[in-house]
Amino acid sequence: MRVLRWELLRLRAQPRVRAAFAICLLGPPLLALVLSAQTGLPKDTLFGRHVRDSGFALPLLVLGFAGTWAFPLVTSIVAGDVFATEDGHGTWQALLTRSRTRAEVFTGKVLAAVLTSAALLAVAGLSSLVAGLALAGDRPLAGLSGTPLGPGRAASLVLLSWATELPPLLGFAAVSVLLSVRTRSSLAGVGGPLLLGLVMQLLALLGALGSAANVLLTTPFAAWHGLVRGDPYYGPLWQGALVSLVWAVACLIPARRLLLTRDVT
Repeated sequence: MRVLRWELLRLRAQPRVRAAFAICLLGPPLLALVLSAQTGLPKDTLFGRHVRDSGFALPLLVLGFAGTWAFPLVTSIVAGDVFATEDGHGTWQALLTRSRTRAEVFTGKVLAAVLTSAALLAVAGLSSLVAGLALAGDRPLAGLSGTPLGPGRAASLVLLSWATELPPLLGFAAVSVLLSVRTRSSLAGVGGPLLLGLVMQLLALLGALGSAANVLLTTPFAAWHGLVRGDPYYGPLWQGALVSLVWAVACLIPARRLLLTRDVT
């Protein structure tokens, strides 16, 4: 807990983490202002044509974009530097002379990265919902199957849809941690997961992998599509959660082993 509290304070003080929170908080309202001033609508995107009909369409529009491109970047900004920063500043020797073990340091740093990433997700989701309601009110939302969803159900489905992004988000956090520990480079820890996410998205868009695309870490970001329907289905959610868990375990176990056996003299 001491390591966790310290890492949370340090992350909160970093300019790029503050900038990420500012973007998550202010980006959706700015988008709502732009859409209210435009005569056209982003009809080529999911729920883009409905942003002026229902306030629950805007958070889903933002979610569709963020899950494709933004979440890997936001997560890597937070998690890609939590270990490499000690190498960059040469502080491992001083840190490991404290009364905390390497295992405690690893766990505290990982938890700090996970909690901060989850907080960014929550801020973006709530900001999008508030901005959408301010733009179009709480009128019913037309689901992906064409079935109207009442305000109460639409609100719960929007929040649940944003919550389903947490497993793949944590998977990317684990990738960032592994690269940060293995390379000892903040550049690799931050840029590596972003590049990996872009490659996965391109492979999925091109259809080069067929059904094998289900094992990509970016695929679970779209699992919420099955929820916003009159007849929801949950198979992709469970599959995406399992895929994200496998990625997280496959990255965190070797990262922990590397840190526990590292020579920092």
